[in-house]
Amino acid sequence: MRKIGLIGGISWVSTADYYKLINEGINEKMGGLNFSECLVYSFNYSDIKKNNDNNDWDSTFKMLFKGCEFLKSGGAEAIVLCANTMHLIADKLQEAIDLPLIHIATETAIEIQKQEIKKVGLLGTKFTMELDFFKDKLKAKGIEAIIPIDESDKDFIHYTIFEELGRGIVSDETKKRYLEISNELIKNGAEGIILGCTEIPLVIKPEDISVPVFDTTLIHSKAAVNFQLS
Repeated sequence: MRKIGLIGGISWVSTADYYKLINEGINEKMGGLNFSECLVYSFNYSDIKKNNDNNDWDSTFKMLFKGCEFLKSGGAEAIVLCANTMHLIADKLQEAIDLPLIHIATETAIEIQKQEIKKVGLLGTKFTMELDFFKDKLKAKGIEAIIPIDESDKDFIHYTIFEELGRGIVSDETKKRYLEISNELIKNGAEGIILGCTEIPLVIKPEDISVPVFDTTLIHSKAAVNFQLS
């Protein structure tokens, strides 16, 4: 089994999901008492959020690079960033650390291709929805990503990711609004919905929506398992 390094704490809630899903994935394939050989470097979410709010991605890069160095020194053969937004600096990080980085958007694009879908709705932080780092990986596979048109919808998603879901708080009211936003994207032509933040699966389940749902946490975790057993 190849050892992987998880960069977590962004948030701890989804990092716990990654740890659970990866270990379950290894055990499903290998059976017995086989589980994932992995290392976790978990950040204080508040420090990352402060940098992001100030658009200080250089400081965030330095923090994550330090974490990756720690994981590499412990024998990690690949890096998994347990957050969609952090993939804004993923390519730069992979080059600097000189280790494979299992990219969440690339793996999601592969899963979308399997269903022959060409247009998807993308939900996530405003960074993920508005910047190109995630959408470009989809575009490279011939997939168009659309995002909510209404600024208040984007603001609502961004706010609840940090102030509710990132703290493990889930409410019926928030779920209702997420589903309304998703259905609006479907009306606008989305053939599938990407849960492009690793906390969004807390409020949206595949059975909630009439089109395929792409849970990036689950997709990314499965890719990590495949790497470990490759």
